[in-house]
Amino acid sequence: MRCIYSRTVLSVLLSSALCGVVAVPGGATSTEYRIRPGDVLDVTVFGEPTLTQPLLKVLPGGTIVEPLVGSVRVGGLTTAQAGSAVGRALTHYLRHPKVTVAVEQVGPVDVYVLGNVKLPGKYTLQPESRIMDALAAAGGLGPTDGDLPDARVSVDGDVTNVSLEKLLHQGDLSLNERVANDMAVYVVSPNTFNVQVFGAVDKPGDVTMHEGDRLLQAIARAGEGANTNADLNRVVLRRIGPDGKVSSETLNLYSIYGKNGDPSKDVALAKGDTIFVPQGVGRRDTVSPLSGILYTLLHF
Repeated sequence: MRCIYSRTVLSVLLSSALCGVVAVPGGATSTEYRIRPGDVLDVTVFGEPTLTQPLLKVLPGGTIVEPLVGSVRVGGLTTAQAGSAVGRALTHYLRHPKVTVAVEQVGPVDVYVLGNVKLPGKYTLQPESRIMDALAAAGGLGPTDGDLPDARVSVDGDVTNVSLEKLLHQGDLSLNERVANDMAVYVVSPNTFNVQVFGAVDKPGDVTMHEGDRLLQAIARAGEGANTNADLNRVVLRRIGPDGKVSSETLNLYSIYGKNGDPSKDVALAKGDTIFVPQGVGRRDTVSPLSGILYTLLHF
């Protein structure tokens, strides 16, 4: 299972190295889970009870504050790597310190809710939340043709279909899985239309979209998405209005989908829209900040 919250906590396994291999709530091993801000850690320094911290919260910058050594960066590390980081800091004061780190409580998670929902965007939810909570946070489903659509749920590139008919109408709660950090929930609309995508994409031309789909989704579907020369800071959207006039808007997708971005500000597309992705000048890393969400959208 992708979810890390439903299994029992595994035992702490010691090694002769500085740190032991530990477990995370739910049974995910230290090689599977990366520590995030908001997590609560149990940091044990064996033989040094005054340095052991059973309820140590990871600060917004990804650091913890340990007695004696001060701030230690653990964000993005596995529990074993975090133990090694604390152990290295302690070698200035202790001989051969043995340190283990366990995640006692997982912090809030960020979930993308996209597609045919009333308020698409990124939502911060409690780790015990489930798919129905994510849909509720996004204001519920958008217009349907009478039949409830499927939702596509992606975690780390692994995509599964969830029947909202079975979940919401038939009450099959086995489909109501727990959310995970950076999970994406995409609700498919039955209504489709075409847009055109040109420029720094692998397969320029017509792209079929579903009602409620956004600009970045069109770029992701244009072959394999934006290429490494794409400048996603200056994507141009051209649209023909009801009066026949052409409007043009330039969007910075990195500011929308970046670390502190707001995906709800991405533009919902309409039939006949034209999207131009410019080439970056002398830069080949403009796509990398969005590579994760682009990879996810490719599977939708």
